[in-house]
Amino acid sequence: MKFTPQSIPEVILIKPTVHGDDRGYFVETFRQDLFEKVLGYKVNFIQDNESKSTKGVLRGLHYQLPPCAQAKLVRVIKGSVLDVVVDIRESSSTFGQHVAVELTSKNKHQLFVPHGFAHGFVVLSDSATFTYKVDNYYAPEHDQGIAFNDSDLAIDWRLPLEFLQLSDKDKVHPTLVNTKELFK
Repeated sequence: MKFTPQSIPEVILIKPTVHGDDRGYFVETFRQDLFEKVLGYKVNFIQDNESKSTKGVLRGLHYQLPPCAQAKLVRVIKGSVLDVVVDIRESSSTFGQHVAVELTSKNKHQLFVPHGFAHGFVVLSDSATFTYKVDNYYAPEHDQGIAFNDSDLAIDWRLPLEFLQLSDKDKVHPTLVNTKELFK
Protein backbone atom coordinates (compact mmCIF):
# COMPACT_ATOMS: atom_id res chain seq x y z
CA MET A 1 0.00 0.00 0.00
CA LYS A 2 1.14 3.49 -0.80
CA PHE A 3 -0.02 6.31 1.52
CA THR A 4 0.06 9.82 0.04
CA PRO A 5 -0.83 12.91 2.08
CA GLN A 6 -2.94 15.33 0.04
CA SER A 7 -2.82 19.15 -0.11
CA ILE A 8 -4.31 19.00 3.39
CA PRO A 9 -1.76 16.58 4.91
CA GLU A 10 -4.15 14.88 7.36
CA VAL A 11 -6.19 13.62 4.39
CA ILE A 12 -4.45 10.52 3.04
CA LEU A 13 -4.88 8.87 -0.37
CA ILE A 14 -4.24 5.14 -0.16
CA LYS A 15 -3.23 3.20 -3.25
CA PRO A 16 -3.31 -0.53 -2.53
CA THR A 17 -1.17 -3.05 -4.35
CA VAL A 18 -3.31 -5.09 -6.75
CA HIS A 19 -2.17 -8.62 -7.51
CA GLY A 20 -3.87 -9.86 -10.65
CA ASP A 21 -3.71 -12.43 -13.40
CA ASP A 22 -6.12 -14.00 -15.89
CA ARG A 23 -8.14 -15.47 -12.99
CA GLY A 24 -8.89 -12.10 -11.41
CA TYR A 25 -7.22 -10.07 -8.68
CA PHE A 26 -6.46 -9.85 -4.96
CA VAL A 27 -6.11 -6.61 -3.04
CA GLU A 28 -5.53 -5.90 0.64
CA THR A 29 -7.85 -2.97 1.44
CA PHE A 30 -6.95 -2.34 5.07
CA ARG A 31 -4.06 -3.12 7.40
CA GLN A 32 -4.34 -1.58 10.83
CA ASP A 33 -0.60 -1.74 11.56
CA LEU A 34 0.40 0.13 8.37
CA PHE A 35 -2.46 2.56 8.75
CA GLU A 36 -1.53 3.51 12.30
CA LYS A 37 2.17 3.77 11.44
CA VAL A 38 1.39 6.33 8.72
CA LEU A 39 -1.16 8.26 10.77
CA GLY A 40 0.87 8.19 13.95
CA TYR A 41 -2.20 7.44 16.06
CA LYS A 42 -4.68 4.64 16.64
CA VAL A 43 -7.94 4.45 14.70
CA ASN A 44 -10.54 1.95 15.77
CA PHE A 45 -13.02 1.38 12.94
CA ILE A 46 -16.23 -0.07 14.40
CA GLN A 47 -18.67 -0.18 11.50
CA ASP A 48 -18.69 -0.69 7.73
CA ASN A 49 -21.30 1.05 5.56
CA GLU A 50 -22.25 0.71 1.90
CA SER A 51 -24.42 2.78 -0.42
CA LYS A 52 -25.46 2.46 -4.04
CA SER A 53 -26.39 5.52 -6.06
CA THR A 54 -27.05 6.51 -9.64
CA LYS A 55 -25.22 9.10 -11.75
CA GLY A 56 -25.56 12.62 -10.41
CA VAL A 57 -26.46 11.64 -6.84
CA LEU A 58 -24.56 13.92 -4.49
CA ARG A 59 -24.34 12.93 -0.83
CA GLY A 60 -22.92 15.53 1.52
CA LEU A 61 -21.25 17.50 2.80
CA HIS A 62 -21.74 15.68 6.13
CA TYR A 63 -20.00 15.53 9.50
CA GLN A 64 -20.71 14.74 13.13
CA LEU A 65 -19.71 16.92 16.05
CA PRO A 66 -17.73 15.63 19.05
CA PRO A 67 -18.06 13.48 21.01
CA CYS A 68 -19.55 11.57 18.05
CA ALA A 69 -17.18 12.75 15.32
CA GLN A 70 -16.36 10.16 12.70
CA ALA A 71 -13.15 9.38 10.86
CA LYS A 72 -13.80 7.48 7.63
CA LEU A 73 -11.92 5.26 5.23
CA VAL A 74 -13.81 5.43 1.93
CA ARG A 75 -13.61 3.54 -1.36
CA VAL A 76 -15.64 2.59 -4.42
CA ILE A 77 -16.25 -1.05 -5.26
CA LYS A 78 -18.27 -0.40 -8.43
CA GLY A 79 -18.29 2.69 -10.63
CA SER A 80 -16.73 6.10 -10.10
CA VAL A 81 -17.24 9.02 -7.70
CA LEU A 82 -15.67 12.36 -7.02
CA ASP A 83 -14.95 12.27 -3.29
CA VAL A 84 -14.60 15.61 -1.48
CA VAL A 85 -13.45 16.49 2.03
CA VAL A 86 -13.53 20.01 3.52
CA ASP A 87 -11.43 21.14 6.48
CA ILE A 88 -13.87 22.51 9.09
CA ARG A 89 -11.37 22.82 11.95
CA GLU A 90 -11.67 26.52 12.83
CA SER A 91 -8.10 26.73 14.17
CA SER A 92 -6.55 25.03 11.14
CA SER A 93 -4.38 26.86 8.62
CA THR A 94 -6.31 24.98 5.90
CA PHE A 95 -9.78 25.83 7.28
CA GLY A 96 -12.32 25.97 4.43
CA GLN A 97 -10.02 24.30 1.94
CA HIS A 98 -10.95 21.01 0.29
CA VAL A 99 -9.46 17.94 -1.32
CA ALA A 100 -11.23 16.27 -4.26
CA VAL A 101 -10.18 12.82 -5.49
CA GLU A 102 -11.73 10.49 -8.06
CA LEU A 103 -12.24 7.05 -6.56
CA THR A 104 -13.11 4.23 -8.93
CA SER A 105 -13.52 0.48 -8.94
CA LYS A 106 -10.66 0.37 -11.45
CA ASN A 107 -8.07 2.44 -9.55
CA LYS A 108 -9.10 0.92 -6.17
CA HIS A 109 -7.87 4.06 -4.38
CA GLN A 110 -9.16 4.88 -0.92
CA LEU A 111 -9.30 8.13 1.03
CA PHE A 112 -8.88 8.60 4.75
CA VAL A 113 -11.12 11.37 6.13
CA PRO A 114 -10.04 12.35 9.67
CA HIS A 115 -12.12 14.00 12.39
CA GLY A 116 -12.69 17.68 11.70
CA PHE A 117 -13.64 17.31 8.05
CA ALA A 118 -16.96 17.42 6.21
CA HIS A 119 -17.32 14.70 3.59
CA GLY A 120 -19.34 14.21 0.43
CA PHE A 121 -19.28 12.56 -2.96
CA VAL A 122 -21.01 12.69 -6.32
CA VAL A 123 -21.50 9.70 -8.62
CA LEU A 124 -19.80 10.19 -12.00
CA SER A 125 -20.58 6.77 -13.53
CA ASP A 126 -24.02 5.35 -14.38
CA SER A 127 -24.12 3.98 -10.84
CA ALA A 128 -21.66 3.47 -8.02
CA THR A 129 -21.34 1.31 -4.94
CA PHE A 130 -19.53 3.24 -2.23
CA THR A 131 -18.25 1.69 1.00
CA TYR A 132 -16.66 3.14 4.08
CA LYS A 133 -15.40 2.30 7.53
CA VAL A 134 -16.19 4.64 10.44
CA ASP A 135 -14.77 4.91 13.92
CA ASN A 136 -17.99 6.07 15.60
CA TYR A 137 -21.68 5.24 15.26
CA TYR A 138 -24.17 7.54 13.55
CA ALA A 139 -25.62 9.99 16.08
CA PRO A 140 -28.48 12.07 14.62
CA GLU A 141 -28.25 14.66 17.39
CA HIS A 142 -24.63 15.40 16.34
CA ASP A 143 -25.25 15.22 12.59
CA GLN A 144 -24.39 18.39 10.65
CA GLY A 145 -23.85 19.49 7.08
CA ILE A 146 -22.50 22.23 4.84
CA ALA A 147 -23.98 23.38 1.54
CA PHE A 148 -22.47 21.48 -1.37
CA ASN A 149 -22.68 24.62 -3.52
CA ASP A 150 -21.10 27.08 -1.04
CA SER A 151 -19.42 29.62 -3.33
CA ASP A 152 -16.65 30.20 -0.77
CA LEU A 153 -15.67 26.51 -1.06
CA ALA A 154 -15.70 26.63 -4.88
CA ILE A 155 -15.98 22.85 -5.29
CA ASP A 156 -16.09 21.66 -8.89
CA TRP A 157 -18.40 18.65 -8.71
CA ARG A 158 -17.67 17.91 -12.42
CA LEU A 159 -21.35 17.70 -13.32
CA PRO A 160 -23.84 20.46 -14.19
CA LEU A 161 -25.69 21.68 -11.08
CA GLU A 162 -29.08 20.97 -12.68
CA PHE A 163 -28.05 17.32 -13.11
CA LEU A 164 -27.27 16.79 -9.41
CA GLN A 165 -29.69 14.83 -7.21
CA LEU A 166 -29.70 15.60 -3.49
CA SER A 167 -31.74 14.49 -0.51
CA ASP A 168 -34.10 17.07 0.99
CA LYS A 169 -31.73 17.31 3.97
CA ASP A 170 -28.70 18.00 1.79
CA LYS A 171 -30.52 20.76 -0.12
CA VAL A 172 -30.83 22.98 2.97
CA HIS A 173 -27.42 22.83 4.67
CA PRO A 174 -25.95 26.24 5.55
CA THR A 175 -22.81 27.67 3.99
CA LEU A 176 -19.58 27.24 5.93
CA VAL A 177 -19.62 30.86 7.13
CA ASN A 178 -23.22 30.41 8.38
CA THR A 179 -22.59 27.08 10.11
CA LYS A 180 -23.08 27.51 13.85
CA GLU A 181 -21.13 24.49 15.10
CA LEU A 182 -17.76 23.45 13.71
CA PHE A 183 -14.65 21.82 15.11
CA LYS A 184 -12.82 24.11 17.53
